[in-house]
Amino acid sequence: RPLVISDIRVDDESPGIKDYEASFLQLIDAISSGSSISINETGTKLRYRPGAIEGGLELQHECPLSRGIGYYLEPLILVAIFGKNPTEITFTGVTDCSKDICADTLRNATSRLLWHFGVEQKVIVKVFSRGIRPKGGGKVSVHIPIVKKLKPICLLDPGKVKRFRGVSYVCRCSPQFANRMVSSARGLLNRFIPDVYVHTDHCKGKAGGLSSGFGISLSAESINGITLAAQCIPTETTLPEDVGKKCAKLLIEQIAQGGCVDTDHQGMMLFLMALSPEDVSRLRIGKLSKQAIEILRLLQTFFGVTFMIKPDAKDKTIVLSCVGSGFQNFT
Repeated sequence: RPLVISDIRVDDESPGIKDYEASFLQLIDAISSGSSISINETGTKLRYRPGAIEGGLELQHECPLSRGIGYYLEPLILVAIFGKNPTEITFTGVTDCSKDICADTLRNATSRLLWHFGVEQKVIVKVFSRGIRPKGGGKVSVHIPIVKKLKPICLLDPGKVKRFRGVSYVCRCSPQFANRMVSSARGLLNRFIPDVYVHTDHCKGKAGGLSSGFGISLSAESINGITLAAQCIPTETTLPEDVGKKCAKLLIEQIAQGGCVDTDHQGMMLFLMALSPEDVSRLRIGKLSKQAIEILRLLQTFFGVTFMIKPDAKDKTIVLSCVGSGFQNFT
């Protein structure tokens, strides 16, 4: 059904939609047919009439440097899996920034979430070159499969962590920075289990984009198939050792919360639960993020799906359950 959003940032110094939001609308329009987008002169009112999701191959999208590629790819996955055809698209812009999920987290954690909902084909993320803010210059190719319908989930036991994996990367910097991040991260993670492997990626020349920088992405895999992730990309002058240690601490905190999904992916899991068949889905999480709370409200408004929130005082977690909307792909 048509969507109208009005009074967009009317009280801000720069009212209206931002450049990255307009870019996302162009991206959705590129994979759709019959859609209509109308924005007034001040950018404070948007009219959108959705069309059929077509997908497509060899698509290109240039992302503004104000946000990372993860800002566009995470919601694109939710839309494109219900397309008529698989989607294969190449993004250019910022691949790693502190605001959004980085390319390595998308590849090692985000793409695995769909497996819990019965999507057997993997979302394939390939990084050709990295792009750090402010100039970017990264290039990422993504292949998104299609699915007829999802399956309900019951993820209540995260299980014990069996291994840690990750990627430490540097762009136009000394390769020793990557090794220093790995050493500090391993110093914490090896206290728990010995199976820790963090790959180092030294990007130079065109592969390193147009700006210098470094960062690290870590993930924890459990015996029950749960993957939790954390990332750290410094925004100011910081020692590589501090970056590696901070990322390891963030990952340990996610594990300690006892949830089956990390904080950054709560919204995506809730969205997929709402699109599941008309059966009960259950998910255990640690702390409910502000973004997840807003998504719960939006899901109730647009899909009529209401979640039951039940705190578990025993392990200080929260169990979310809902009956899906029964959304199916009829294309």
